[in-house]
Amino acid sequence: MTPAALAELVRATAVDVLSSRGLDPAALPAAVTIERPRNPEHGDYATNLALQTAKKLGVVPRDLAGWLADALTGTDAIASVEVAGPGFLNLRLAADAQGDILREVIAAGDRYGHGDQFAGTRINLEFVSANPTGPVHLGGTRWAAVGDALGRILTANGGDVTREYYFNDAGAQIDRFVRSLIAAAKGEPAPEDGYAGGYITDIAAEVLRREPTALSAEDSHEVFRRVGVQLMFDEIKRDLHEFGTDFDVYFHENSLHESGAVAGIVARLKESGGLYFEDGAWWLRSTEFGDDKDRVVIKSDGEPAYIAGDIAYFLDKRSRGFDLCIYMLGADHHGYIGRLKAAAAAVGDDPNAVEVLIGQMVNLVSDGKPVRMSKRAGTVITMQDLVEAVGVDAARYAMTRSSADSTLDIDLDLLRKRSNDNPVFYVQYAHSRICSVLRNAADLGVTPGDAFDLLDHDREGDLIRTIGEFPRVIATAGELREPHRVARYLEELAGTYHRFYEACRVLPRGDEETTELHRARLQLCASTKQVFANGLALLGVSAPERM
Repeated sequence: MTPAALAELVRATAVDVLSSRGLDPAALPAAVTIERPRNPEHGDYATNLALQTAKKLGVVPRDLAGWLADALTGTDAIASVEVAGPGFLNLRLAADAQGDILREVIAAGDRYGHGDQFAGTRINLEFVSANPTGPVHLGGTRWAAVGDALGRILTANGGDVTREYYFNDAGAQIDRFVRSLIAAAKGEPAPEDGYAGGYITDIAAEVLRREPTALSAEDSHEVFRRVGVQLMFDEIKRDLHEFGTDFDVYFHENSLHESGAVAGIVARLKESGGLYFEDGAWWLRSTEFGDDKDRVVIKSDGEPAYIAGDIAYFLDKRSRGFDLCIYMLGADHHGYIGRLKAAAAAVGDDPNAVEVLIGQMVNLVSDGKPVRMSKRAGTVITMQDLVEAVGVDAARYAMTRSSADSTLDIDLDLLRKRSNDNPVFYVQYAHSRICSVLRNAADLGVTPGDAFDLLDHDREGDLIRTIGEFPRVIATAGELREPHRVARYLEELAGTYHRFYEACRVLPRGDEETTELHRARLQLCASTKQVFANGLALLGVSAPERM
């Protein structure tokens, strides 16, 4: 019996108990909370339903808990129920009822754990969106891993997800990038406010290879802009693809200006009174919608500020039918939370259609010392540097196993280790270990069985219940936008599996006869393997069969 099914059983039983005693079942919560106790001696699962409900019903919590315990003990799925403390219920499942979890894994296969909480919701997930003025740095790498994993998790929860990259090809940064390319092409130092590094020299040389007259051309700046920016962006896309992160849409910021979308929304806001003129600039009345200050939309020189494009971009997303627009931004973008929600409200839209996630910085450490310089970029560590150092799997897993809103320190020496100290190795090794067991079983002619009522060892029960938690983990990771919950769950699953394997012999030894217990344990191994594969897939990390 899965935790969800157990919750339904407990609630249905509670409805019957209350009705039989003349009490109103409407006092019950819509969903019953079922948790695994920290101490296994307290049962397989626990619920505080009696404590939640007793006061509303005017009864003593322990009395209500006792009524529920008596009723639940009479069901086939429950082996025993104990009333604990002021009114908690500790439940132990019958062995065969636990087998329902394995039956669900077998039936669902690579969809085990998937849900429908976002069914019917169209989600625009914008992440990375690094400026096309240099390679993807570590902050962008973190969002590439976390954003892609979040997209997979939201999809697994039924969401219709579009991954989008906002290509910042307008503004002063692009101008500095182009001037840096021209300087490199001329063999001159980078401009004081420009970009340096080997990648600038490489791109400048490629521009000249493709356009030999670029330096002498009348529109030299435009040639370097057109070719150089595209070369840089092609490299960014290539690095992201090799990292396992691809996008459905690459949206060009410049298109908002060229299409008149920015001018249109500015005119609309002026007409509606959403903008006011002061100190030579046009300001959005964003404080009226919860922002900490009003924002300049048109600067005193007549040029649009970034927020002008942001508003037009949000409206473009909504016009494409997205119900929820998630923006995954860097550590220096906290101000965007208020301003984007205020912008949505200012144009008459729902601010709850905007959600901003902020990712914190990433630091690399090797030999106990910070790693600061990139061989190619000169000033920052890039995605390519990290992948070359530890590989895609280790890089992605390291980026996703911690909450994105906390600063992350990555130990390169640890990620290079092929030992259980390395979290990604620990999880992948558990998967490959099961694959080895299944290969050996095939060689012996042992096939998985379904006599799950025989799986009554404590370690078997621990493993089955851990498997049963997977759907809830995915649902919570999607609801809270926290992919790291999946990684931490997989590490827990790995530890639980290793303890099971050490305590419970899966395959017969020598001439020992194959029993139904062997076959049931083999199916438990196969089900665990499926969960590892499903979880790693959500993180975009491979599940190797041999290591």
